[in-house]
Amino acid sequence: MNSQDYDVIVLGGGSAGIAAAVAAARNGARTALVEAGPMLGGELLTGMTIDGAINGRGEDTVGGVLTDLLQLCRDMGGFVAKLNDWRLIRYIAYDPEIMKIAIPRLVFEAGVTVHLQTFAEETVQDGGRITGLVVLGKGGRQLLTARAFVDASGDGDLCAMAGGEMLSVESGEKPQPMSMMFRMAGVDTGALLSYVRDHPECVAVGESDAIREGRTDREITEEIFRQGQPCVFFKGDGPLLGSAIQRGDMFATALIMIQPTSEKRREVCINATRITLDEPNRSDNMATALRVLPAQVFQCAEFLRKSVPGFSDASISGMSPRIGIRETRRVLGDYILTEEDVLQAKKRSDGIAKGCHHVDIHQDGTGQIRIPVNDGGSYDIPVTSLLPKGLENVVVAGRCLSASREAQGSARVMGSCMAMGQAAGCLTAMALTQSNHARLRDIPVARLRHILKEQGAVLDGTR
Repeated sequence: MNSQDYDVIVLGGGSAGIAAAVAAARNGARTALVEAGPMLGGELLTGMTIDGAINGRGEDTVGGVLTDLLQLCRDMGGFVAKLNDWRLIRYIAYDPEIMKIAIPRLVFEAGVTVHLQTFAEETVQDGGRITGLVVLGKGGRQLLTARAFVDASGDGDLCAMAGGEMLSVESGEKPQPMSMMFRMAGVDTGALLSYVRDHPECVAVGESDAIREGRTDREITEEIFRQGQPCVFFKGDGPLLGSAIQRGDMFATALIMIQPTSEKRREVCINATRITLDEPNRSDNMATALRVLPAQVFQCAEFLRKSVPGFSDASISGMSPRIGIRETRRVLGDYILTEEDVLQAKKRSDGIAKGCHHVDIHQDGTGQIRIPVNDGGSYDIPVTSLLPKGLENVVVAGRCLSASREAQGSARVMGSCMAMGQAAGCLTAMALTQSNHARLRDIPVARLRHILKEQGAVLDGTR
């Protein structure tokens, strides 16, 4: 079997994985990024907004690699905007087509070696240390060896293969539904926003005190109109969408979330589809989702064209190249991030990334739990939530972090995933200078925080 040796191997090429690989490579590690799909970026390819990078008070909570990626998009003339959703959060909207160009540029310029369409089969171990990863690609099986590993697979695949302890949805509960994002171009933003301004009863607004600030619903829809961007959330229990669901013109969903992707194309990204399956990452369930979700995309687009001002001449311009999964298994780490940590905006001396998204748990039909962080603030994600129990040279990043279900419902979004990824990549590179054993727990957290801040990460100074 052919083999290749690296300092750091990152499994998973989504938002967490690309940040981890770039950070590790920039800090001097010979880094490989292993991705099962044909492209890097994960949900960044869909046009769904980057949540969890700006808190409810408008303070940036993520910098570093994310800042560099967005600057690349701007340099190429891509649409990038920091916006208020006037409901719960502020987010970053962007053009996914430009993002598809920016991501490989960022990764390759950092010196990362990329393995695409490559599946992890098994780990090679020496006790609690992973020494290699057997992968399978079109060219056959390979052994990739390294001194440190980042599990950014989303499902905790690397840790599970290595015998790490995992957390999962409690018995009797269902995982969050899977979704497929899509885009529509040719939207008349003025007509859409005029309708929203005049029909506050149809949209979700002001669910956080930090966003509402004493305004009435009508005053908030006036603000949405003045902002001038199609940031709209039609609610499933409102008269417009709710009546369509009752008539059978729309499938049951909590919200139709509309967010801008391109002013030139007059294009928006739409997050509405959903299917709930017991084990979302199982291959047969993925096939079921592929049967259902594209049909929902068409149904939703037809509803918007026929029923919502501004969409009459719009058409589907893109559909996500992948099915979006919100929740599978999580790694059991040295510390389990809690719902209280999130909602109380808890700060920690061992924080290596920030989160600020509300506790966000999608449910069947029109159900969704949405609980904002106190005072529109942000919380710290400790390094101990990224260190899996029983494994010495592995760090996790992304939605498979060690967290309660409720806390994961906040930390799973792309902004905090990229912050975790940068911290994980930096940590693995630092460990290489300690000894040949790369014991990640031996790295002083204060030193890690210092380097992260030097490299643009946001760790202090937010509410």
